[in-house]
Amino acid sequence: MHIDRFLAVRTSCLTCGATLLLAVVGIMTPILCSAKTTRTTYRYTGDIHFDIAKIPFSRFGSYMAFSELSGSQESSSLSKLYLRNMRGGPSDAEHPAFKIELLREKKPISFSILASPTLLHLTAEGGGVDIFFSKTNRIRFRANGVSVSFVSVGPEHSEARENGHWELESNSGISEKYMLSALNGGLSISPATPDAPMAANFTPSSGSNGIEGMIETYDDKTVPSPVHGGFTSEQNAVKQEYRKWLNRMPQVSPEFGAGAELAAYVNWESVVAPKGFLDRPAMLMSKNWMARVWAWDHCFNAMALSFRDPNFAWQQFIILFDNQLPSGALPDTIRDATQETKYSKPPIHGWALNWMMQHGGYSDRKHLAEVYVPLERWTNWRLQDGDGNHDGLPKYNTGPDSGWDNSTVFQSGVSMETPELSAYLVLQMDTLSKIAHDLGKDSEAAAWAKRSDQLLQTMLTKLWRADHFVAIRADNGAAVESESLELYLPLVLGKKLPIPVREKMIEGLMRQGRFRTDHGFSSEALTSKYYGADSYWCGPIWAPTSMLLAEGMDSIGQKTLAENLRLDFCKMAQQNGVSENFDAQTGNGLRDPAYTWTSSVYLIFAHQLWASR
Repeated sequence: MHIDRFLAVRTSCLTCGATLLLAVVGIMTPILCSAKTTRTTYRYTGDIHFDIAKIPFSRFGSYMAFSELSGSQESSSLSKLYLRNMRGGPSDAEHPAFKIELLREKKPISFSILASPTLLHLTAEGGGVDIFFSKTNRIRFRANGVSVSFVSVGPEHSEARENGHWELESNSGISEKYMLSALNGGLSISPATPDAPMAANFTPSSGSNGIEGMIETYDDKTVPSPVHGGFTSEQNAVKQEYRKWLNRMPQVSPEFGAGAELAAYVNWESVVAPKGFLDRPAMLMSKNWMARVWAWDHCFNAMALSFRDPNFAWQQFIILFDNQLPSGALPDTIRDATQETKYSKPPIHGWALNWMMQHGGYSDRKHLAEVYVPLERWTNWRLQDGDGNHDGLPKYNTGPDSGWDNSTVFQSGVSMETPELSAYLVLQMDTLSKIAHDLGKDSEAAAWAKRSDQLLQTMLTKLWRADHFVAIRADNGAAVESESLELYLPLVLGKKLPIPVREKMIEGLMRQGRFRTDHGFSSEALTSKYYGADSYWCGPIWAPTSMLLAEGMDSIGQKTLAENLRLDFCKMAQQNGVSENFDAQTGNGLRDPAYTWTSSVYLIFAHQLWASR
């Protein structure tokens, strides 16, 4: 079976004393160190390489990224390397701004690409280019033996500025300007013609073989700042920044260190600076094309960060509440230029916050006071707006509201009362009760606890059928036929569920040939006529559901099942990358190949496995 190569990482097996080259997300031979009774901890190195056709080359805070876009651009071009911009425009687009070409005698030449977390190296016959992000809005590059051309994608306006600088303003919908500067060598602009787009060409000076240049982004409110450091010193400074990031990553064992290196990088490069609707630095779901913050994905990113970077974790958790609507609802997604409110997402925030309080703190009065009212408003909106028929159960209006966009639960096309929605709100009200108690609001604490118990009993009475949960139509109360894993997520309630319910749920989950594969749980039963290997929420394995189920299993004493689930997920992701989801039967990555809730769940699971040994 062919598996795309993403990453190679050199590391040390701490228990064997041997240096190993692990091919992660490539054709990989698992190498296990000899077992010891003492726990060993992997040391992050940052010494990795990855395929930028799948994993963008970017940095913490930047809206720019380099990617190979061979699938969507002209097939005849020697270069597939593009500089992209995450600012503005639709978030499901690739946002190419410039194609990068290497030239000799004014003609494009072929080159190879080697990407690492802080340096992008292009190699051509007789020359090469080093590229890095010296700042979030500044890219520096140095070339030898070749010229470098930034070819505009779409119409651009160019204007010569002082000191040999050129300003290019995009007319393609991205509200950003680009300042191009030659620090060594020359810079000229080739205007657009009917046959060729505009290009900025960096060339060596007469008698020289080298080039050094820079490209910066800015808008009308900012202007580029002067360059103060040399190329090497600024490159070393970025390496140190990345080293500090790695020092704040969760501890993992050497067995999963290689995958943790990739996950750590993906989370680092996916962060953008505050702008527009983003009041804080924000970890996007991806800098491929899922370039937004979704209103449940962000919780898993916060949880992964909470072990060793609590302040940044809190920023990721609270960022959706910065955009809370007057009704109390949270937007479906946010990004710098847009806030989508057509849908919302499941209220897992109370569950996630309680988990973070157990693992990373946040029980001090400052954090509790900051989150209590926003979480209260979000909960009340879900309970009141979502119970239009007044039967005591909240509802989802559409599949996207549940996070399970095309789940078979929603095939009837009407609003649904689902068991996991009630389960999330039960846990959210438990968290509110705890916070209220710690803030000295004892009457409110008691009221939240009572409402939680009432919803749990209503859910069990109306949605439990002998040996399984069902979802019912909000308009007539009829149960829908579905073999979706979604109906097993109430397991996250743990010991709040009656023992017979827990036992039947585990039995249904683990029934041979139904959901469980060698890699995890399929999102639709393998035996369902709606199952598809790449059918989004009707088949693939997903990181968030894996974590919800693992936590539920842990809480009812099914430790072995939970540990095996974490182990299988980590093996799969280390082999096949941190994709948006995975083929349940092969483990191959699907959809967006650099997705942060997957990298975050990998880090959480790998840390939990390390801590349990």
